[in-house]
Amino acid sequence: MNTLNWDKKFALDQAADDAELLQELLEIFKESYLSDLTLIKEGIQKGDAKQVYSASHSIKGAAASLGIEGIREVAMSVEADSRNGSLDVAKNKVQGLEDMLLQLQEL
Repeated sequence: MNTLNWDKKFALDQAADDAELLQELLEIFKESYLSDLTLIKEGIQKGDAKQVYSASHSIKGAAASLGIEGIREVAMSVEADSRNGSLDVAKNKVQGLEDMLLQLQEL
């Protein structure tokens, strides 16, 4: 099941209707998403809510700019919780973020 909820029209608009540019932006996002997801998992292991906050904030912004609402929503919930020093939401949502990474690879 695809939970990305990707607004491809919005993303194409952001890329000035340049499909090649959009594909390049998606490739960059995939790499940064993987890196940030790794930081989230490490932050959870270390109990470092600040690290989780920073990485989830990065994911949220990049996903929003590409119209990938599913990722943006989950990252936003992790960001909001970790901003307050908690890792509860991150622990509960990390598997979903990993699943969405696999879906993202198919774009």
